[in-house]
Amino acid sequence: MQTGGGILRQPMSVWATAFAAVVAFMGIGLVDPILPSIAQGLEATPSQVSLLFTSYFLVTAVAMLVTGWVSSRIGGKRTLLAGLALVVVFAALAGTSTSVAELVGFRAGWGLGNALFVATALAVIVGAASGGAESAIILYEAALGLGLSTGPLVGALLGDWSWRAPFFGTATLMAAGFVLIAALLEPSAKPAVKTRLSAPLKALTHGGLATTACTALFYNFAFFTLLAFTPFILHMSPYGIGAVFFGWGVCVALASVFAAPPLQRRIGSVNVLHLALALLAVFQIGIALSGHAGVIVFTILAGIPIGLNNTVFTESAMEVSDAPRPVASAGYNFVRWTGGALAPFIATKLGEEIDPGMPYWVGAACCAVGMVVLVLRRHHLRALARVDAVLDVRTAPAP
Repeated sequence: MQTGGGILRQPMSVWATAFAAVVAFMGIGLVDPILPSIAQGLEATPSQVSLLFTSYFLVTAVAMLVTGWVSSRIGGKRTLLAGLALVVVFAALAGTSTSVAELVGFRAGWGLGNALFVATALAVIVGAASGGAESAIILYEAALGLGLSTGPLVGALLGDWSWRAPFFGTATLMAAGFVLIAALLEPSAKPAVKTRLSAPLKALTHGGLATTACTALFYNFAFFTLLAFTPFILHMSPYGIGAVFFGWGVCVALASVFAAPPLQRRIGSVNVLHLALALLAVFQIGIALSGHAGVIVFTILAGIPIGLNNTVFTESAMEVSDAPRPVASAGYNFVRWTGGALAPFIATKLGEEIDPGMPYWVGAACCAVGMVVLVLRRHHLRALARVDAVLDVRTAPAP
């Protein structure tokens, strides 16, 4: 492990990849502040607009099964560039949409590009960063947090001018990332062994990975219920919605990077998951029962358990089985993003046809189901003690 450079002294290729990663994660929350504007501009219902999330995450989930197959044949750099190129094209096309159907279709193409990029970016950063894998993972998580927190702000600023502008803005930023990576990132050697298409699904036959992925599916249903439906009940301008979700994103970033590791050391990974799922359920119930001010407060606070879950679930998926990390990640992400695909449409339909508070009660119930899965299948998660042991070793004081 190299240690002389420090976490901030990285090759330009790492910063180029990290910049593109920030923009990629911005795309998740970018549309939040403009969802009501899109519905108004295209004369669509909330549930129709929610398909922007559904198509994006459904394609992302399925594409996760082929990202390893692709990158093991054309290399990490070409996979990154292919993903970025697809995002540039489909984000720009999304800005030209004249109907919800067109916009949903272009978001699906965007999801394919995002899957190719995001699934490969961490491996590329780990391979190119100085300071070893730990520094690289911190940089990656920082990029994720920065993207999630700034996405709603960028969407609000550009969306106040036109709901189309955030899509063109994303295309422009991703084009800049494409140029930087093309110029600065050295081509990586192709793996000696090519990944099979069936490898991610085969990895899911491991009890620990299957348990982690299944629990994450229910968690992601709750997560994206909040992300996709809340803009419609805030009844605020794009700036107001953007500010609320900026606060939420800051909580996600801080909890992910600074709160999750010490909690893992103190109480263990599985107990952190129980705590975070319980908190998320409480905050969702709070949104269901609250007035306008309470919705704002509980939405922002929900970023804390979401940040905890994001870090611990990802680390758990990497460590709980003996599958290679890229393969385990692909199988895990296929299952968990399926929850992100199902939640937006189901949640908005429940909110439209039953009661605006109903999606959050369902989200809280999903958190409870996730906790039950962890309890019933806890014997499959004994390997997670290794994650906590590694964290203890890394943070133990020098003799």
